[in-house]
Amino acid sequence: MTSYNLWLVILAVAILAVAWLPSLLKDYPLSYPILFVIAGWLLYQLPIPLPDPSPLQHPELATHLTELCVIIALTGTGLKIDRRFSLRGWRLPIRLVWLTMVVTIAVFSVVAWSWAGWPMASAMLLAAGLAPTDPVLAGDVQVGDPNEGGEDSVRFALTAEAGLNDGMAFPFVYLAVTMAQSAVTTTGELTHWAVYDLAYRVGVGVLGGWLSGQLLSYLIFGLPQRISIKTTAYGFVALAVTLVSYGLTELAHGYGFLAVFIAAITIRSRERTHEYHTYMHAFTDQIERLLIALLLLLFGGAIAEGMLLPLTWQDAVLGLLLVLIIRPLVGYVTLAGTGAQGLKRWIIAGFGIRGIGSLFYISFALSRADFANPARIWALTGFTILISVFLHGILSTPVMKRLDRRTTYVPMPDEEVR
Repeated sequence: MTSYNLWLVILAVAILAVAWLPSLLKDYPLSYPILFVIAGWLLYQLPIPLPDPSPLQHPELATHLTELCVIIALTGTGLKIDRRFSLRGWRLPIRLVWLTMVVTIAVFSVVAWSWAGWPMASAMLLAAGLAPTDPVLAGDVQVGDPNEGGEDSVRFALTAEAGLNDGMAFPFVYLAVTMAQSAVTTTGELTHWAVYDLAYRVGVGVLGGWLSGQLLSYLIFGLPQRISIKTTAYGFVALAVTLVSYGLTELAHGYGFLAVFIAAITIRSRERTHEYHTYMHAFTDQIERLLIALLLLLFGGAIAEGMLLPLTWQDAVLGLLLVLIIRPLVGYVTLAGTGAQGLKRWIIAGFGIRGIGSLFYISFALSRADFANPARIWALTGFTILISVFLHGILSTPVMKRLDRRTTYVPMPDEEVR
């Protein structure tokens, strides 16, 4: 009971910090996730009773906490994008998802296997888990609230990528699970993966998200005014959007992460300037920040309790390579022909932030198959996230300010903002 009450107080202080820190730090090269990781590390240095923060020891709890945080973040991400969907208007995030991330997964897995000596299944899992841009911790480089306007191409690309890339990352997580479950991956297993885990699950994710979005859009905007939802209940609708689209798609064995984002985009396409979107986004943002506070404190605590001890120097180099070289270079090369040039192209390529989503992928996969040396997998994952949180958290404010000084936003005809 003492530990429980103490944790309630810690969480309350963290919630207050979440409310104030973003405004206090907006003009400084520092993000609040950095402070929460440090706070978690410091807490677990104190001689007080605190819960075990290790995701290795509590895989089910780690999976569900990170899962909830990501799906709520994805709803908020979809609701705040002003730009209507079109293949031309969304060419940057689509290229980032189907080419940049896939090439990053391939390069990182080969380097991890051939140079650092990881088993191929583990190398694939690490690549798939660490390649996607995180929708949770990338807020400092994303677009603002719904209908704010001035949605530049860099912020839009990073926001939409964070929403879409789970639909392409998850198939490779399943590929890693398939490889771990058999000594030799046969042609039949690869065919099953391509047909079921890649084509079917992605297709169901897109379809499930669109259908959920259409149904919920009708309930929100299409019903007669006499039974419309009160303003005070807008936040509950946002939560319903998240859980309905995710749950139904997962029941159909599709990718719920992808469905949640598609559902939010679909709802946003109806009555685009309605105040509803602002209220729903505000609610999801508040819940997301609450979960971020909890997860980052636990992440800092896990580091304090020895999460990084199994890390080898080769693994440390791998993490640095991914964040500093592989993702930026692959991103810069694969964005050729999209219209992004110079500083914009480097920012889009370099700010592939790793975070809560990676923790989910790793905990999910480790619960599905026996991978060699899971403690080492967690160590490399934690180290890479730590590097990303600190590096991108320090650079995001000055880099985006420099971008804003050099860029005058002029909407292009194909952006269809309204």
